[in-house]
Amino acid sequence: MAQYFAVHPTHPQLRLVRKAADIVRRGGLIAYPTDSCYALGCHLGDAKALERLRRVRGVDERHHLTLVCRDLSEIATYAIVDNVQYRLLKAATPGSYTFILRATREVPRRLMHPKRKMIGVRVPAHAVAQALLAELNEPMLSATLTLPGDASPPSELGEVRARLEHELDLMLDSGPCGIEPTTVIDLSGDEPVVLRKGRGPLEAIGVTVTG
Repeated sequence: MAQYFAVHPTHPQLRLVRKAADIVRRGGLIAYPTDSCYALGCHLGDAKALERLRRVRGVDERHHLTLVCRDLSEIATYAIVDNVQYRLLKAATPGSYTFILRATREVPRRLMHPKRKMIGVRVPAHAVAQALLAELNEPMLSATLTLPGDASPPSELGEVRARLEHELDLMLDSGPCGIEPTTVIDLSGDEPVVLRKGRGPLEAIGVTVTG
């Protein structure tokens, strides 16, 4: 049975954040809020937690997963970023954007696309997500909380609590969170390619291409 924490959306309670971080470190799978929508999260080095995340999400190893990071410097540890890409990332973070980049050797092979050594990275602006990442002191593996058969993620965790209480170890509920996932931009080629238009506006970061 999943634990259920009601967390303040702008001033998260430190004791709850610490408990949440400990659950992640011990291999737990959690639902947590971001600046786009609710997401699933687990420890990046835990293979069993990764399997559970994929099962709950209903995706296989071909689906790009995301490393949710605290800041740009943390992204650079796990993804190869050149000067042009860095300027784009700086303009977009923190925010509702996910970027596909070439992965460094720090990324476990099981987290990457089987045919392309790529990883999704993002820096969320939500206070709860930032507090959790700060307490973890490392990135968290993540995926949008869109359940199999649903067209979009839930606006509030209460909408799917009954469906998830036996699938997760913790639900961090901070109230309404939106239902639009991040804008996804592939930066692995010569030009940015927009894979999904989501909550993050393209105009705000100077991207006009579509894909």
